Amino acid sequence: MIKAGVIGATGYAGAELVRILLGHPEVELAALGSQSFEGKSISEVYPAYYKLCDLVCEDNAAVIDKCDVVFAALPHGLSEPLAYQCIHHGKAFIDLGADFRLESEEEYRRWYGKEYERPALHKEAVYGLPELFREDIKGKRLVANPGCYPTSAALGLYPALKKGLVETDAIIIDSKSGTTGSGRGLSQTTHFPDCNEAFSPYKIAAHRHTPEIEQTLMKAAGKRLRVTFVPHLLPINRGIVSTMYARLKLGVTEEKVRDVYETFYYESPFVRVLPAGKPANLKNVRYTNLCDISLHVDPRTANLIVVSAIDNMVKGAAGQAVQNMNIIFDLPEETGLHLVPPAF
Repeated sequence: MIKAGVIGATGYAGAELVRILLGHPEVELAALGSQSFEGKSISEVYPAYYKLCDLVCEDNAAVIDKCDVVFAALPHGLSEPLAYQCIHHGKAFIDLGADFRLESEEEYRRWYGKEYERPALHKEAVYGLPELFREDIKGKRLVANPGCYPTSAALGLYPALKKGLVETDAIIIDSKSGTTGSGRGLSQTTHFPDCNEAFSPYKIAAHRHTPEIEQTLMKAAGKRLRVTFVPHLLPINRGIVSTMYARLKLGVTEEKVRDVYETFYYESPFVRVLPAGKPANLKNVRYTNLCDISLHVDPRTANLIVVSAIDNMVKGAAGQAVQNMNIIFDLPEETGLHLVPPAF
């Protein structure tokens, strides 16, 4: 059994990791860490886990000592020293934060206001979006789990850019997320009276996930590009729907687009390319590691419209992290992730 630990276990992504790892047939959930709730059991913080998981939250050093793989679900800037300790002691480290996602230190400094503390460590990290970089992840011990918005955007646009179906200028990504994406901490934005019965964009053209999205899409296009990315806050707990717009190249048909996407994701068990005329809906992916993609062409403007839907806490965070763990430990990718969405 793989001994797994979660640091930051009492945040939303950490708690979701606990839920998924408890059902993983090859994993023993060996330790949990939480600075805010050290000394308390996870079931005291989340009563849903009562008698299912009553592990007491410990300090980070204890988690690292007890585990073969450590997941860190922490705000940016806190994972580098933990990653160093894990790698130094031969442990695998999967970071759900932003510390290792950007390849450029300059971009990290610009968007997150911090320097790399251990630049050499960043050279060991691999970006963990399995459907796109599966071969890069194999055999690695330090994985940067992608952000939720970048996951939905990259899975939606990567095949079109990789196969040269669309122009690289004027790409627009319009995304909507549930409130869990902002974390468990209290804020006015997610305060119930402010977010209930409300719907609004935020951080317009200034969201920190923008450079991460562009970094991945540039790998597909093989050239520099810029996107317009606008996130919105939905008054729901979980889920992301991203609607993306790109101009089709001359002569590219809807049939060609569909053939490219279905071929590209043929061996990706968590990506469902939906039948023509069926728009992706976050209701159909909740609590799962699935990404639903629907493809639409506007014949009047020659625009490709791609809609992707994920659960931001699963495929956008904890589920994808477990998917990365499976690849690292040479397990079938779907192990422990056969999560069926509720029908209603």
